[in-house]
Amino acid sequence: MPSKPVLWITRALSDNTLARARKDYDVILDPADNPASAQSIIEHSQKVDAIIPCHSEIFTENVVNQLHDRVRIIANHSVGVDHCNLKAFEKRGIVVTNTPDVLSDATAEIAFLLLLGAARKAVEGDTLVRSGQWTTWSPSFMVGQQVTGKTLGIIGMGKVGQVMAKRARGFDMVVHYHNRSRLSAQEEQGAVFHESLDTLLPKCDYLSLHCPATEATKGLINTDTLAKLPKGAILVNTARGALVDETALLESIESGHLYAAGLDCFATEPCGNPALAKHQNIFTLPHIGSATYDTRDAMGFRALDNLDAFFSGAEPRDRLV
Repeated sequence: MPSKPVLWITRALSDNTLARARKDYDVILDPADNPASAQSIIEHSQKVDAIIPCHSEIFTENVVNQLHDRVRIIANHSVGVDHCNLKAFEKRGIVVTNTPDVLSDATAEIAFLLLLGAARKAVEGDTLVRSGQWTTWSPSFMVGQQVTGKTLGIIGMGKVGQVMAKRARGFDMVVHYHNRSRLSAQEEQGAVFHESLDTLLPKCDYLSLHCPATEATKGLINTDTLAKLPKGAILVNTARGALVDETALLESIESGHLYAAGLDCFATEPCGNPALAKHQNIFTLPHIGSATYDTRDAMGFRALDNLDAFFSGAEPRDRLV
């Protein structure tokens, strides 16, 4: 009987994912559940045929070049692959996959939570109640921004962006968007397409980011682009921290140009940015956009689907290189 492929799962995935993986693979798992260092990745590569990493494992060109020839596939447990040097993997002939589609609903839920929380002063209100400082009420108390009927701008109208637009329509919001290419009329569902940010940003009461972090999009939200938003706008980011110049964001918040922000990702993770945490009109979460039981199972199964296809000689559904 042929031996099972050896699979290294770098982080503690869902119980259902691990149970399925152990049926078809000899699984190596670190019970400490810590991000794997570059040296650890290189050392593990000597004894495995495949790796399921998360975005916490960084595959630079140097790391990829030192992977053992035994490694044949990297089946990412994530949609974003900015932690992987795809060109280096391609040169090595190592297949790379991701897990698209399955986390769109969960991420859009968090994006809308952040939008509502930033608009309605959730941090300030929660702090008042928890600290015992809620001692009064008046018509001017805790007045925030309305969401219903306002204009939402979306940058990146992929699967998550489209679900976000759908949720926004439930609040009677008008949706405008910028994307690399225009969607079909059926996909747009009435959303207004903008070829450039120059025309999109001035329309936005709310701006939600759903595009990948690439060389072209890093620092996309900066002093210049923030200035093009109307005074009193609200920024939401559930995509990647690298999209936002956090210094420029702070300046816009402190000047009063931005009313608030809702952030699930940061330039530095974990820990985020202590300077952002000082502002109660910045609603923050610790990068939990896809953190539901349903989605974690779906992500793990999608990664395993890609592995199963590869080791059966078929083309993985989500192959990137």
